[in-house]
Amino acid sequence: MSQEDIKIVGLGLDSKDGHKRITQGDRFTLVGGSEETHSKMTETVCKTFEDLDSRGKNLKTIEQKELVDLIEKNTPS
Repeated sequence: MSQEDIKIVGLGLDSKDGHKRITQGDRFTLVGGSEETHSKMTETVCKTFEDLDSRGKNLKTIEQKELVDLIEKNTPS
């Protein structure tokens, strides 16, 4: 499995406005959610990948616990 085959997938379940929100990047796909939720998911994955890149790691090489910690750290409150 190559690095390009590994992605983070985010699913927002709180949209009630009828909008279909999809944001895709090379390493992630985010679907659904209210405007606020979708924006927070986008910010979270972008900051998480910035941290991964600065550590010289990727989704294939990072330990699960470290990835969870990064996602929690980068999730806006």
